[in-house]
Amino acid sequence: MSDRRFFVGGNFKMNGDKASLDVIINNLNTVDSPNDVVVAPPSPYLSYVASKLTSNVKVSAQNCYKVAKGAYTGEISPAMLCDLGISWVILGHSERRHVFNEKDELIGQKVKHALQSGLNIIPCIGEKLDEREAGVTEQIVFEQMKHIKDNVEDWSRVVIAYEPVWAIGTGKTATPAQAQEVHEKLRKWLADNVSNEVAQSTRIIYGGSVNSGNCKELAQGKDIDGFLVGGASLKPDFLEIVKANA
Repeated sequence: MSDRRFFVGGNFKMNGDKASLDVIINNLNTVDSPNDVVVAPPSPYLSYVASKLTSNVKVSAQNCYKVAKGAYTGEISPAMLCDLGISWVILGHSERRHVFNEKDELIGQKVKHALQSGLNIIPCIGEKLDEREAGVTEQIVFEQMKHIKDNVEDWSRVVIAYEPVWAIGTGKTATPAQAQEVHEKLRKWLADNVSNEVAQSTRIIYGGSVNSGNCKELAQGKDIDGFLVGGASLKPDFLEIVKANA
């Protein structure tokens, strides 16, 4: 058993209103786990959710920009998140990459500025279906990792999320063996390109149609340190995923 603390993130994406969030919050406030639990509501509800959650659950933003302020309509800066008392941010989610066409370079810039601003970050990496079928998964995720690595000085505030794009919101999930294989290779990449210490201490979590039915088996992977959960984080059985390693 690794001494890396298990980490479960819930990404609400563009879902929720006060009424539905209240139901989710009441459920989350029953969490009694030594694991790190972080949820990411839509940005208009960050303060609302943070004000109602117990200290057992932290709040994350779903995205932020690469500078502190300026003429960037619709964007949110790390400084604004810190001002609200938000301590985490998800960066480079596959939907940011493939719906909004964010490139590795921009995600790297966001990583650097978010860390410099004092946020903890959950940068996401992962291959598309055609890339997996072409046998270039490692090439894709290692290139994405390089742009993250080049912009990180303090790895203690980084939780890497491996999310194969073909398994996000599709109902398809990487098998436990497939997920563990990529996580193991990512940890070796960290050892080879950063340090053994960083490789052993940095948490690498899995995302991609994780639910209460598959979480326990996935959690058995020795290099799988938790999950970044999408749709299932809106449901009561998210609590089952939170304690998947128990």
